[in-house]
Amino acid sequence: MINGILFAALVIISLAILGCLYRLMKGPSMADRITSLDTIGINLLAMVAVLCMLMRTEAYFEIILLIGILSFIGTTAFARYIERGVVIEQRGDDDDR
Repeated sequence: MINGILFAALVIISLAILGCLYRLMKGPSMADRITSLDTIGINLLAMVAVLCMLMRTEAYFEIILLIGILSFIGTTAFARYIERGVVIEQRGDDDDR
């Protein structure tokens, strides 16, 4: 019974990823695309967690952590790019000379 529920969860998460991919391709604004990219990362994280439960293993926990960190860094970098136009600011170049 629990395996059926986990398979259903995988199907639902896969459909959510497909919906987010559509929004990523057709998003009317850059913010929509960044939000959908972040949501895809969260859904991938959930999918790996469900797979760990299905396979009854803890071997993929590091992958979950890695996906979470990369998703956070990517979303933060894109948000900063939207806000300021650059990801990494170079300050003091003119003052140091």
